[in-house]
Amino acid sequence: MRIPIQAVRAAAALLFGAAASLAQAQTEITFWVRAPDAGFVEPLVKTWNASHANKVALTVIPADDFVTKFGTAVAGGAAPDVVAIDLIFVPAFSQAGQLMEIGAEASALPYAKNLSPSHVRLAMYEGKQYAVPFSAESSFLVYNKDLFKKAGLDPNKPPKTTAELEAYAKKIAALGKGVKGFYFSGACGGCNIFTMTPYVWASGGDVFTPDNKQEALDNPGLRNTLAMYRRMWEAGLIPSGAKTDNGSNFISPFFTGKIGMIGSGAFSIGLLKKEHPEIDFGVTPLPGDKGGSSSFAGGDSIAIPKGSKHKKEAWEFIQWCLSPEVQVEQFAKNGSLPVRADLADNAYSKQDARFAVASAQMQAGRTPYSVKFNQLINDPNGPWLAMIQEAVFGKGVDPAIKDAQAKFRKILAAP
Repeated sequence: MRIPIQAVRAAAALLFGAAASLAQAQTEITFWVRAPDAGFVEPLVKTWNASHANKVALTVIPADDFVTKFGTAVAGGAAPDVVAIDLIFVPAFSQAGQLMEIGAEASALPYAKNLSPSHVRLAMYEGKQYAVPFSAESSFLVYNKDLFKKAGLDPNKPPKTTAELEAYAKKIAALGKGVKGFYFSGACGGCNIFTMTPYVWASGGDVFTPDNKQEALDNPGLRNTLAMYRRMWEAGLIPSGAKTDNGSNFISPFFTGKIGMIGSGAFSIGLLKKEHPEIDFGVTPLPGDKGGSSSFAGGDSIAIPKGSKHKKEAWEFIQWCLSPEVQVEQFAKNGSLPVRADLADNAYSKQDARFAVASAQMQAGRTPYSVKFNQLINDPNGPWLAMIQEAVFGKGVDPAIKDAQAKFRKILAAP
C-alpha cells in the first residue's frame, strides 16, 4: 500500500509542530547554589523537575568562590536565572546592582508577614527588596548529656549564663581521658560570627553600631566573651586543634562523644540523630553574662540576578520553594527549619522538642547588616578573625580589640 506524499508531509508537519510547542512550553531555569547547600538543594531540584514542565538546571559553586564567581557572571552577562545566597551577602549584592528588585512580588505573597524577619531585613536596600528567604539556620549551644551526668551536672539544666558555661566546661574537662569541656573553630571568621556573637549580643554588646556604618567592638560584652574563650583555652578546656580549625571540623569533634559543649546550628540536630544516635544531646540558647540569650539568624536567601532571562519562571520556582511542599516536606522532614513562622509548628517539629528551640531562636535571632561583611568578617585575612586569633591564642584581648578597631574603621570608611 502506498501512502500519498501529501499525507507524509502533513504528518511530519504535525509532529514538528507538536515538538515545537513542547519546546516552547519547557523553559530551563539555571540555578546556582553554594556547595554547603547541595545536600538539601539537589533533592529539591529533582522533585521540581519530576513534576513541572519548566526544568531547573542546578550548578553547585564552591563556597569560597561563590561571591567572586557570581559577581563576574553578572558583570559578563552570564548570570543564572535564580541564585541562593548566604543571607549575609544580600546587602552587598543589592548595593552592587546585581539582583533584580522583587518587592511587589514579595509583598503580594499571602504569607509575607510570616517570612523570617532577619532574611527580609537583609534583603532590603534603600527601601527596595531584592530577595526572599530560602533556608533558615539559628545558632545555639549543643551539649552532651552523658558527659554532664559523669561530671555531676544536671543534664536538664544547661548553662544559663556565660559564667555557668565556663564552670561546666571545667567540670567536664576534669573527667580527663581526652574529654574537653568546649569546642569552637578558632580559625573560621564566619563560624564565630555565628556562634560567638550571640554571647556578645546577650551581654549587651555588639560588633556594629545600630546604623551599621561604624564598628562597635570596644564594649564589655565582646571584651568579656573573648576573655572567657581565652581563659578556657589557657586552662586546657578546649582541644588544641581548635586553634587552626578553619571550619572544616565545625561540628565533627562533638561526634567523638568527648566534647561537652559546642556552638552549632539547627542542621546539627538532624545530623546527630541520623549519624550518631549513640550521643544523647540537648540544645539550649547561647547565654549572656547575666542571663538572657541570643542567636544568629542565618541561612540563605533566594533571588533573581540582574540579567536573568526568565524572571517570570524564576519567580514561579521561588514561590514553590516557599510552599509547604518544600518548607515542610523537604526541609522540616529532613531536620531543617522552615523560613515561614506559620510552618514552624509542623508534624516533624512536633516529633522532637529540640527543633522547637532551634525555630524559636531563628525567629528571635539577629543578623548583622553590612555591605562589607565579606571583607570584615568572612575573609580569612580580615580583621574579625585576626582579632579572635590574637585575643584567644595570642597577645590578649585588649591589643586584639584595639587593632581590630582600626582595621574595621578603615574598611568601613572606604568607598
